[in-house]
Amino acid sequence: MEESADLESFLQWAAGLGISDSPISQSHSHSCLGHSLSVSHFPHAGGRGLAAARVLRKGDLVLRVPKAALMTSDCLTGNDHKLSAALAKYPLLSSTQIFSIALLNEVNKGMSSWWYPYLKQLPQSYDLLASFSRFEIEALQIDDAIWTAEKAVLKDKTEWEEATALMCEVNIKPRLRTSIAWLWASSTISSRTMHIPWDTAGCLTPIGDYFNYAPPEENPCHLKTAEVCGDGSFSNITSSFESESAENSMKDPLDDANTDRLIDAGYDEAVACYCFYAKRYYCKGEQVLLSYGTYTNLELLEHYGFVLEQNPNDKAYIPLETEMHSLCSYPKDSLYISQDGSPSFALLSTVRLWATPVNKRRSVKQLAFSGQRISNENEIVVMEWIAKNCRELLSSCSTSIDEDALLLNMIDKIEDYTVEVEGPPGSWDEIRSFLESSRMMSGKTRRSVCRWKWAVQWRYAHKKILSDCISYCTKVLDNCC
Repeated sequence: MEESADLESFLQWAAGLGISDSPISQSHSHSCLGHSLSVSHFPHAGGRGLAAARVLRKGDLVLRVPKAALMTSDCLTGNDHKLSAALAKYPLLSSTQIFSIALLNEVNKGMSSWWYPYLKQLPQSYDLLASFSRFEIEALQIDDAIWTAEKAVLKDKTEWEEATALMCEVNIKPRLRTSIAWLWASSTISSRTMHIPWDTAGCLTPIGDYFNYAPPEENPCHLKTAEVCGDGSFSNITSSFESESAENSMKDPLDDANTDRLIDAGYDEAVACYCFYAKRYYCKGEQVLLSYGTYTNLELLEHYGFVLEQNPNDKAYIPLETEMHSLCSYPKDSLYISQDGSPSFALLSTVRLWATPVNKRRSVKQLAFSGQRISNENEIVVMEWIAKNCRELLSSCSTSIDEDALLLNMIDKIEDYTVEVEGPPGSWDEIRSFLESSRMMSGKTRRSVCRWKWAVQWRYAHKKILSDCISYCTKVLDNCC
């Protein structure tokens, strides 16, 4: 009941700022939602999110957030003379560090903060890579992912250390100067901010950050829902670091009825609002989703704290011979295996040219870079080489795909972490390691379980790409013989 009352109070506060899902002529002062959207809970598809309150057409304007309601580092520091003056002494801090400090400074004010109703709605914790423990990082198994996680943890620690002196100078409470508090602030900014042209750190957008994620696809009518953890509210802000039909569609001067719109949301200077549009048709009650951009699962985990079971933009990389990079001008990140297991155009072209005898490469270079096969014999070498590298990556992991699938099922069922459970032989050591480490985490165990699950889900999806690539190569080889 308290959470419901806090939400209602927040919606009234937002309405007072002009945030609305209604046409200007129909705006209601008691709540900012109800015409196009409603807050709902989707336990298997993002936790708290926004549902369609009516039938929404592709291109409909469904929410607008005035500039005055956007939380930015400028607005937070501009209204705090002490913080603004202190910042002048630290010119090397990045824009995101400044925003993190300003956010913690605002939390430090407690109920006296003008942003207090919004701050109470923010999650208390996140599952970004920067929050992963050593155990959770190692659970990723793939070297590139482990390196990415280690880099994220180190970056967050370094930025916190660089910001500590300033936080002391502006008298932010000790509990809000800890590395845990910093991780919360930096994760809030990484996972919830939206792009604005005047600040590289972005802005926090009340109500707008309730949208859950859907990856961009060629056919937006088949967008998949993000599988993310439940969105907890920032319920105790001062101590959280201590322990209908298409004709009803919105008609508004802001809605240009442009059904070819390429983005879901953006700041519109002409109306001084952040505007959100329906990317596709939505039935009443269906979750309305927002595309943040094209991300792999590892990027989603690094910046947003979740992965997708089916991510059309996911990809895997295999080790390449040093010589390969000198043979082509393709950027390294274009040499990948797609989510469906097929090698990218750039990867195939590069390996085909590399597999050609040196004295013949010049004559076939144009053929290779046009995406065509060079010869039957060349294609056999290419497919065998790619498949071999995929097998080596899979064999270097301590668990198989099948064992990961069983482990994911077990993680879902674990309730009493002190009870002995039976699991797949290859993953029993991992389960035992988690049970041992979780005894030292007390109330944090649930979050650790969630991060562990993300790690296992990520590696499972990654191994599936490699396995599918082996199948792809095998089919090509069968046709070549």
